[in-house]
Amino acid sequence: MKIKKDDLNYIYFWVGKNIKKYRKELNITQRELAERCNFSETFIRNLENDSWQTCSLNSLYLISKVLGVHIRQLFDDIKE
Repeated sequence: MKIKKDDLNYIYFWVGKNIKKYRKELNITQRELAERCNFSETFIRNLENDSWQTCSLNSLYLISKVLGVHIRQLFDDIKE
């Protein structure tokens, strides 16, 4: 899916893609990530898909810690 930088959902798109990327690098499922963060699997699934789930910085910080990456990395543009 192509999304432009001026789209209001741009940041949600990239954060979700990065969460998915780092989760897959750890070879864990959405359910495992959710359990480790004490979130619902639906919340993680919605972050990773194109529904542009919103979340707090605290949630992103916890996810980044579980994934073993700096929170800043969740905001990086990635090549699809």
